[in-house]
Amino acid sequence: MWLADNWNDYEVIDCSDGEKLERWGDYLLIRPDPQVIWNRTRTHRGWNHPNGHYHRSAKGGGEWEFFHLPEQWQIRYRDLTFHLKPFSFKHTGLFPEQAANWDWFGEKIRTAGRAVRVLNLFAYTGGATLAAAKAGASVTHVDASKGMVSWAKENAAASGLDKAPIRWLVDDCVKFVEREIRRGNHYDAIIMDPPSYGRGPKGEIWKIEDMIHPLVKLCVQLLSDDPLFFLINSYTTGLAPAVLTYMIALELVPGYGGHVEAQEVGLPVRETGLALPCGAAGRWSR
Repeated sequence: MWLADNWNDYEVIDCSDGEKLERWGDYLLIRPDPQVIWNRTRTHRGWNHPNGHYHRSAKGGGEWEFFHLPEQWQIRYRDLTFHLKPFSFKHTGLFPEQAANWDWFGEKIRTAGRAVRVLNLFAYTGGATLAAAKAGASVTHVDASKGMVSWAKENAAASGLDKAPIRWLVDDCVKFVEREIRRGNHYDAIIMDPPSYGRGPKGEIWKIEDMIHPLVKLCVQLLSDDPLFFLINSYTTGLAPAVLTYMIALELVPGYGGHVEAQEVGLPVRETGLALPCGAAGRWSR
């Protein structure tokens, strides 16, 4: 498992009975997690005194309950600063486990010895975009949500990257890739973090099991002659690491050689010393 274990401002304190207790800077949140199918005695005081608790509804969705939690606050990871706020369906605007990938590709960019152009698809609030830009890459950031792109810009400014070579685009990711192919543009690295299910700005339906392989095939056409890396993140249970390995190897290795690996991505849990799985990632590089 690739662990995001270099955080100072974030940690999973404990997890039990479908929920996890997390520290986000100075604040404690309890949020549901479908991976937590075990039950253990909740001894940490934070279980009884959180700043926010997202309660799942038996009918689907849920709602937040707050206890002295600000509308927005910040946490840092290395040289990056992120604005956080609780919003729809339990999220805070950041997936901390992705720091394991930020560290991996950040080192590749810094040691490439050349200019690196990165395409970040389904880029959300910009964690990967900021990590790539901080490492020295120029980044094209694409997400279908105008609100998420605005949030990402705020994170960039807070991280001192408001003048960095980042192109911010609100667009359907598949249609953007198709247009980039027609325009003849190329990238040295591609990152994608697709949702399990979603809709584009004009109602386009995205279902990862049906769409991910065709998108990978399209994205390979955008790679430069000397690509640096290719990264896919997945939170969908059906896309196991072995599936990501097979799909990436099928599309990239014949034309570019290189090495493919995939693992679960996770976070250390303080109270147990164990690791909480948080999805999977597939990586190609030379």
